[in-house]
Amino acid sequence: MDTALGIIGYPIGHSMSPVFQQAALDECGVDANYAAYQVAPDEVEGFVNGLRQPGIMGINVTVPHKLAVMPFLDEIDDWATEAGAVNTIVNRDGRLMGHNTDGYGFLRALREGAGFDPQRRRTLILGAGGAARGVVLALAREGVGELTIANRTPERAENLALLGQNRGVTARAIPLEGADLSGAAASAELIVNCTSIGMTHGPGEDETPLPGDAIPATALVNDLVYNPLQTRLLREAAQAGAKTLGGIQMLVYQGAASFEMWLERPAPVSVMLEAATRAMRSQH
Repeated sequence: MDTALGIIGYPIGHSMSPVFQQAALDECGVDANYAAYQVAPDEVEGFVNGLRQPGIMGINVTVPHKLAVMPFLDEIDDWATEAGAVNTIVNRDGRLMGHNTDGYGFLRALREGAGFDPQRRRTLILGAGGAARGVVLALAREGVGELTIANRTPERAENLALLGQNRGVTARAIPLEGADLSGAAASAELIVNCTSIGMTHGPGEDETPLPGDAIPATALVNDLVYNPLQTRLLREAAQAGAKTLGGIQMLVYQGAASFEMWLERPAPVSVMLEAATRAMRSQH
């Protein structure tokens, strides 16, 4: 590996990280390439061990390797341990440190992208997968108010609700449809879509996990789907009068946190956001 930074996944062609991370490196005058690596599951151990060599600052990790990389690291921080996933690896003189910046990126997007403080706010989470777990942990740390998790598979929602309860949050699980969902949405101050519904090229492309007539005008609706920039959920939320926040913000802020860990300097967030947004618009 002859580049200093990068991202691994399988597949990896969809990743926006090289676009905005390279823009950040160039803006800061750092002589380094940020590349995407398609790494098959049986190649993860060898690839991670190769990160220990001098000149490699580290990598980002995306699906399906966020859990798989963990046994090959020397140290894992509290965020990543709690989330059960690593999305950033930092090489410090041959020692590999695992971090998870998703929760940080999510909270910073809420605060800086939407001017929203989640403390004591009633929140509805749509979905109960890996992204939802990171969001629930981040919100629990911030002292979120009542938390409702809606998911098609009840057991996963119940497990996630239990995770919140174990951290002192009032949390409950409901189905991702019907009267319970409408009721939870009506009283929510924050609605977060952690499903892939609405994602370009996904099975639910241009669908929405929550109908527009169920969205209150007083809520902030944050869709973690970033492709397309304006999902159907966000369009219908805006039509309902609600404030909206797209997934590109969290994507960039979690990447900015990685950048700052690798280079130990502030990330040029506005440059990163502009590069990512421009690239997304050019695809549509």
